[in-house]
Amino acid sequence: MAGVIGIDHVQVSMPADEEPAARAFYVGVLGLEEVPKPAHLAASGGCWFVGGAANIHLGVERDFRPAHKAHPALLVDDLERFAAQLEAAGVTFTPGKPLEGYVRGDIADPFGNRIELMQRL
Repeated sequence: MAGVIGIDHVQVSMPADEEPAARAFYVGVLGLEEVPKPAHLAASGGCWFVGGAANIHLGVERDFRPAHKAHPALLVDDLERFAAQLEAAGVTFTPGKPLEGYVRGDIADPFGNRIELMQRL
């Protein structure tokens, strides 16, 4: 039987013409690497980022509204240290509710989209 084997990427919306802010946050703060979008997709704006097994695509949405409930959850290796780095960069980290096997918390990208950060115990 054929079936789902994984997630290729997560798409997050962003406002038009905000690629510099996306790069500053996703590369400069989160430490991801920008990868080029194919030319036929780059024409619509946005940018793509990768870090480890995480692939995040930011796509321009005309009537943009930040996602407060829907979110990507990124695995990190040391949540306490990473949260301190984020706070030093001016990004507010909010500890999450307990979840067996994890410590976790939330941040927001420059557009107000929720991003959950999780560390396996």
